[in-house]
Amino acid sequence: MYQPTDLKKGVVCQIDGQPYRVTEYNQKVMGRGGSIVNVKLKNLITGAVIPKTFKGQEKIEPAEVASRPVQYLYNDGSAFFFMDPESFEQFELPADVVGDAKQYLKEGDELALQFFGERVITVELPKNLYLEVTYTEDVVKGDTTSSVLKDATLETGAVVKVPAFIKVGDVISIDTTTGEYRERKK
Repeated sequence: MYQPTDLKKGVVCQIDGQPYRVTEYNQKVMGRGGSIVNVKLKNLITGAVIPKTFKGQEKIEPAEVASRPVQYLYNDGSAFFFMDPESFEQFELPADVVGDAKQYLKEGDELALQFFGERVITVELPKNLYLEVTYTEDVVKGDTTSSVLKDATLETGAVVKVPAFIKVGDVISIDTTTGEYRERKK
């Protein structure tokens, strides 16, 4: 069981039979009265975010969330197909379960799925991915002196802002949590 002060950002807990991930944490210490912990919790099934306040010695149940490695195969527009690399069992997930991760999925990629019981709740991407730039505007000579950003389309179809020196064919690192450019692969 968790204490309210254990609910740091990223912790997964269970409230009313639903799994939640802590997205924000704030603790107020009240002299002799103990402390109050205010958190924002994201429901891992519905995606809803709720604020919640815990006092003193309340107990919070940890969620039984398991992670399993999979390989992304392909999508048909409405469903995404994955394979278990050990059993070679193939299964599909609806696009709404895959969510924003779909813009970074490339055929053959290894990633992980999070399960709550037998239900897939999220697609876990690596923190950083290297993807090739398939389209970006050329830089006008003289525009490279400032930190100008331009749009670049990646091999997965995602569009990100990149520095002016990036050109078609470059492989760049993307932070999958923020969707931002990190660096050019050397």
